[in-house]
Amino acid sequence: MVQIKEFRIVMPLSLEEFQVAQMYMVMKMQQQNTNSTEGVEVLENRPFEDDEIGKGQYTLKIYRLQSKAPTWLSKFAPADALVMQEEAWNAYPRCKSVIKCLYFTRFILTIETIHAADCGLSENVHGLTKEQLATRQVETLDIASNSSDYWSYIIGASNFDFSQFQSARTARGPLLDGWQEQCDPVMTAYKLVTIDVPYWGFGSKLQQALLAGEKALFLESHRNCFGWIDEWYGLNVDMMRELEKQSDSSLNEKLGRPGLVENGEESNGRLEGADAKDLVRVPES
Repeated sequence: MVQIKEFRIVMPLSLEEFQVAQMYMVMKMQQQNTNSTEGVEVLENRPFEDDEIGKGQYTLKIYRLQSKAPTWLSKFAPADALVMQEEAWNAYPRCKSVIKCLYFTRFILTIETIHAADCGLSENVHGLTKEQLATRQVETLDIASNSSDYWSYIIGASNFDFSQFQSARTARGPLLDGWQEQCDPVMTAYKLVTIDVPYWGFGSKLQQALLAGEKALFLESHRNCFGWIDEWYGLNVDMMRELEKQSDSSLNEKLGRPGLVENGEESNGRLEGADAKDLVRVPES
């Protein structure tokens, strides 16, 4: 059954600052979570232009997440069940990601994000229909919260205490109760997740697990965006693109994979090169 859930994450940053913060966060978290056996392989990273969302940067990545598979899933699926392919179109402040699983071939997860200069109170930034709004769930995530669960442990939780934190370079912080309505600048990431795992018997359980994992990842990644502010503050998008190139090549070297292809030409690192041919498929019946 298709499920629609919107996560709203308020940030004490301007829209322009968050674009750089997000690029820096993605680059650093990918480096932290990639080693010789699992992590992120970058197959493409190039400019694109689209009639729907405009101009931006297209990326094609493979995520190998074997160690993050729930115990119950590993009982009937191989270790490679959590090899994911992500296509992303970043036309900031609009972004779209489509994630597919090389093992569960009917699984699809789409994340559509709109970044807006508000404090999280816009009710339909994605322009959903009445039918979609009727089924959509909304959850607001607070980066200042220290609550944790199983998935925050699996994803990896930072040790920032934003009730005590203050940026040395911007003097922003600490984030106390009600900070979302009081801070300036402020912006919100509205992340609309649409997920479908149409498999009898375990599809619903896997769907809920993936949603919980995405929630933990959204929270942790946005906490890092602010927590690392003194590292990225003062950089610009062009600087980050150059750092991205170096980082992407480094990631592929860690995994022993082919070099990054930026121009969109055919690459040995596409799905065939990601060992998709060796994966056992779940029957489509």
